[in-house]
Formats: sequence, C-alpha cells, structure tokens
Amino acid sequence: MLVLCGSTVAKDRAPAALISIIIDDLGNNLQQGRRAIRLPGPVACAILPHTPFGALLAQEAYESRKQIILHLPMQSADGTEPGPGSLQLNMGPSEISATLDGDLRTVPYAIGVSNHMGSLLTQRPEPMRWLMQALADRGNLFFIDSRTTADTVAAKTATELGIPNLERNVFLDDDKNIDVIAQQFERLIALARERGGALALGHPYPETLTVLERLLPELEGSSVLLVAPSVLLEHIKTSTRHPSAPGAYQKDSSAQQTSEQRVR
Repeated sequence: MLVLCGSTVAKDRAPAALISIIIDDLGNNLQQGRRAIRLPGPVACAILPHTPFGALLAQEAYESRKQIILHLPMQSADGTEPGPGSLQLNMGPSEISATLDGDLRTVPYAIGVSNHMGSLLTQRPEPMRWLMQALADRGNLFFIDSRTTADTVAAKTATELGIPNLERNVFLDDDKNIDVIAQQFERLIALARERGGALALGHPYPETLTVLERLLPELEGSSVLLVAPSVLLEHIKTSTRHPSAPGAYQKDSSAQQTSEQRVR
C-alpha cells in the first residue's frame, strides 16, 4: 500500500505518475508561509532555520498534516551569505553535526533536510559525507538535493551512506512570470508520466502560489497524483526493486541546472 497523508491507495489502483512539490525558503514571512501551508494537498514546507516565524509555521504546517523539511543553508560558490545556521567548508564533522542539531531545534517536526544554496559545499564529497553521517545518526531523516549546481555529489553521497534521498527535477519559478510557472508545472507532469515520479521545488512568491492554487485542484481524478515527499521516496524505492514494472521510476541524471540566485 502507498500511504497518502492518512489514506491509502492499493498498488493495483495506483496512479500512472506521482509528483511531489516542496515550497522552499519559508520562515521569514508569516503571510506567505501561511498561504503556502494552505495549498491544497500534501505540498511540503521547507523552512529555514533561525527565522522569525520558522517554528510557528512548522507547528501550523504540522497541524495541517503537511510534511516539514529543514531547509539547511550551505556555503555558495559565489560567496553569497546563505543565512544563519549555515554549513561552511571550513567546518569539521563535529561542527557540522552540532550546527545541524541547532538548526533542527528551530524547525520542529522536520522529517527531512534539503540544501538552501550550497553550490560550493554540495560539490565536496567530504563535507557531504559528514552531513549524511550526521543524518544517519539521527534516525529517519531523508535528504533532498536541490541541485543548485550540476556538480553536486549530495544525492550520490546520501545513497552511498544509505540515506533515503530525492533530487529536484524541476524548479517551478526560476522565472516568476505566471505563464512560465504554469509551463514548468506542466513540465513536472510530463516528467512524472515519463519516469513514474518527479519532484518540483518552488518558492512562496505570490505568482507561484497563485498558479498552484489554480492548478493543483485540477489533478483531482487525473492519472497524476500529488503526494508527500516521503511517499515519492517509497514509490521510488519500490520501483527500483522492480525496474521492469510499469511506471518504474527512472533517476534523472540530467536534472535541470540552475544558478545560486534561483534558490534564494
């Protein structure tokens, strides 16, 4: 059975494709954060640590049965400051572990971690190994690779250490034009139908939220199902064990490259 936010779907009635959507960069704006939480369906909330409204939004998202992800700041290649609680290249394993602990305390109910920025750090195998070991030490946390650089080794390292992980397939709002965001949503659907599942990241921009408020209800009754990230992970794991099954997930080795600017 696939668990879908409290309900179940039998595998013989499973949809042709699954999509997950995560809204990043929550915590600094209460109104935007609450609007993101109100999006229909199991859209996940990625909350920055040490932000004015991060803990409150995490509580409200939890009460709304939305999955919560720590959006962990990491050092960027262009020197832009990623924000408080960031992982830096000069940190050793104990400092990475302690920083992760401090960040998690400010985002209650987090069941996963994703990288905010990090175009420098996610390229480096050693810090990524230390981070994934820290996640392993804390139990059932999964990792989302935002792919802020094509040279990321984050997901690869997570897999090597047995950490459940997903890679971003689509950015919804590189361009904040409403028509372009809608086109990116359709691209997400097409990728999911082709591969069995796909993950999109977006931001709490008014344009992004407007598009999702309009398009997500249209999935009702279609062959595409919006699921929480943990459900997509389970689907991928099952499909990987049975790669010849119809709709088996195919890992995206050419996920869309992006600049650091696009994930702030």
